[in-house]
Amino acid sequence: MLLRDVRAEDDGAYVRMRCDPLMMAELGGPLPRERVAERLRKDLVEVAADRCWIKMIVPDGAEDGEVAGTVTLWSDEEDGAAVSEIGWMVLPGYQGRGLAKEAVRRVLDAAAADGRWGPVHANPGVANGPSNGICRALGFRLLGERDLDFADRVLHTNHWVVVPGEHVGSGTE
Repeated sequence: MLLRDVRAEDDGAYVRMRCDPLMMAELGGPLPRERVAERLRKDLVEVAADRCWIKMIVPDGAEDGEVAGTVTLWSDEEDGAAVSEIGWMVLPGYQGRGLAKEAVRRVLDAAAADGRWGPVHANPGVANGPSNGICRALGFRLLGERDLDFADRVLHTNHWVVVPGEHVGSGTE
């Protein structure tokens, strides 16, 4: 598996991930296509400025341009303080292969080496068994449940946190 920065040519993958009812079921439903194009433009600017990491998951043996999903690490503000958050999406045809777990592990390894991210939070929906399982398997600590705003929607999530370098697979467990 390869992780690479998002590119303008990933517009089709962005639409498949964010406009699909199944993919967006835990995130309040599909987004309108025009919001997805706007999101990609914004993401490209953020990645170019190194303000966030948006990595496309390219499975082994993939055709040129084929992606399985994405893993993203960004900084946000919460209660007046900067916090780092990680999120991931894997297209249905690639789910169940361990790609998301491996991608999250690799990004956490890179964050540990980079040193600027601090504790990393994850907020999968409370009913999202696979994503909560990734958090559990990689050594995130469950802080509890909470409601979060996402794309003008309120999501009921599990709030997890891990310190990069202390997660499972980092060589320090």
